[in-house]
Amino acid sequence: MQHANVSAPSSIDTRPGLSGEDLLAAYLTRLAATGRGNVVYERAARNFFRTWPNPQAWAAQPLTDRLAADNQTRPVITFLMLHHGFRPGYDYLLERKLSSVWREIDGSPLETEIDRFLTASENLGFSMRVRLATGSQVPIRLLIQTGRGIADLAQSDLDEFAAACHERTQRTGINHPHYLAAISNTQTVLFHLGIVNSLPRCGGPIPFQERLAQVTAPLREEIIGYLERKKATCQTKTVSVLATRLKHFGVFLATIDPDLSSIAGLDRRRHIEPWLSSLLDTVSDKDGQPISIGDRNRRVVAVTTFLTDITEWGWDVAPARKVIFRDDIPKLPQVLPRYLPIDADRRLQEALTDHPTNELAALALRVQRACGLRIGELLDLELDCVHEIDGNGAWLKIPLGKMATERMVPLDVETLDLIDRITQIRSHGRPLPHPRYRRSAQFLFTYLGRRLTQQGVRAELDHAADIAGLEHVTSHQLRHTYATALVNAGVSLQALMALLGHVSAEMSLRYGRLFDSTVREEYERALDLAKQQTAPQATPNTAPSNTGPGGRTQLPLTDITGGQDWKDTPLLKSRMAGGFCLRAPAQGACPYANICEHCPSYRADASSLPILAAQRVDAEALARDAEDRGWIDEADRHHKLISRLDALMANTQATAG
Repeated sequence: MQHANVSAPSSIDTRPGLSGEDLLAAYLTRLAATGRGNVVYERAARNFFRTWPNPQAWAAQPLTDRLAADNQTRPVITFLMLHHGFRPGYDYLLERKLSSVWREIDGSPLETEIDRFLTASENLGFSMRVRLATGSQVPIRLLIQTGRGIADLAQSDLDEFAAACHERTQRTGINHPHYLAAISNTQTVLFHLGIVNSLPRCGGPIPFQERLAQVTAPLREEIIGYLERKKATCQTKTVSVLATRLKHFGVFLATIDPDLSSIAGLDRRRHIEPWLSSLLDTVSDKDGQPISIGDRNRRVVAVTTFLTDITEWGWDVAPARKVIFRDDIPKLPQVLPRYLPIDADRRLQEALTDHPTNELAALALRVQRACGLRIGELLDLELDCVHEIDGNGAWLKIPLGKMATERMVPLDVETLDLIDRITQIRSHGRPLPHPRYRRSAQFLFTYLGRRLTQQGVRAELDHAADIAGLEHVTSHQLRHTYATALVNAGVSLQALMALLGHVSAEMSLRYGRLFDSTVREEYERALDLAKQQTAPQATPNTAPSNTGPGGRTQLPLTDITGGQDWKDTPLLKSRMAGGFCLRAPAQGACPYANICEHCPSYRADASSLPILAAQRVDAEALARDAEDRGWIDEADRHHKLISRLDALMANTQATAG
């Protein structure tokens, strides 16, 4: 930290209990050492000490009297605060700008203390402007008023300072967000110095009593009791979201029936049906627009779950009869995943690379796109998330997420370089408490001593989308884009499920419906056949050479298979001893496929062994093809045929021998 070049005398006496004359002499010595001595300052100091030989008694005066001190007297008060443990009160300190504090702190007992704070702030990545602003707004005032060093501060001191800020707001009617932000920054620095044990609260769920304040008291207590019970089996965020949706229901009940004393008194006609109808006109608290059908669905599901749970638990507050039914839940449209087209994806990545406002957040978004992470999984990554596997390269360990499962995702060189850069610029410091588990963790994405927030990531994404000339983009679209690119590249269903952390094939099949290559190939094959059937008939001089019975044209094999080997087509394939069968996936497997080979009456002789062996080779290829495409049942069918062929060939060889 750079201070003014002042040579402070080492003889300043900071012992408590000095007389007014001793303090005056020390102050005049300080003025002379700093080159600021003049008659006006000396006269003001003499008047002050003549009136207040014990300066601490001055601090007991009303705030208006303390603030009445003129510009010539204030330097004396600043000197006493910094050099002699003078405590003027938080109310006075909050009204003083202390603009000269960085000049006056040199040579004072507080210099070493505040330097320690500023050094720790710099190590966490705070800019010079923020470090100096925070240091002058909170730590210096804490040190002055408490009379203790940095290491001896406590959470209660921060709370007392915050309370003084709120009192000032109530007294003046003016908000002071800069002080509250500085308190948050100060607590973060003190946490990493090991002085306080918790980080400042940043968002998170609001207490249930406060959130449900608009719900009538009896209903509020019943809902809170339910939410407290759900904490035992659900994640904190899940319960928080549930509380918000039940609040909306409770507020509606308080509006239409303020005398309702218990959930047990719910009536479908008086309460539920009006509530369901009101959802059509309900507007969002955020943007004032009508809520979406998805939000309507989630609100009805939340209330339905609430009533179902308390009924199954046998709670006395449960309604005597069912009041919400399955058909009351709004049906959700089956929309496809919202991916970014290739050109938009490229422009967005270029904006994140070349024009970041927050480099750490931009790198986080690039990692999300490269690995297909949910935003919660992204921000939960820990510093040791990269694992090197012998012979299998680098993998990213993704922690428990939405589906409560862990997974590993392979990393390429470019993504490894991104993670290396992240480890260089992240905020280093003390491990942070994990939001879901009772342990501390070194998170990969830490910024200014805190975990990178979802709001920070989304703000950076909005900035990049604006530069790229795109409309609003959500972080989850990066995951959809990742999955869509894999589907287009032909990744199997099993691999897609593993990479995305899906627990059911249905979740991954949503991406398969975007660009199903089989559907495309089937469409093109059918279109070609239709064009050939509607083409003008050939004249006798140009009759086709490949004709069948009755002169009908027979399509060559390449027209059926699209010009590729029949074993590589994206169709359901069966190998017969004398040929093969191709069926569209929509038709399903043929129930008669290879029926002869599986028949107990089927027999083969030695002359059939080469044919059966060739059939077995093709069946193995078909099984591998089906597995690669994620057709598990189809692969099993081929494996059963292989087992049957092995048995037939073994019996034939034994008989022939």
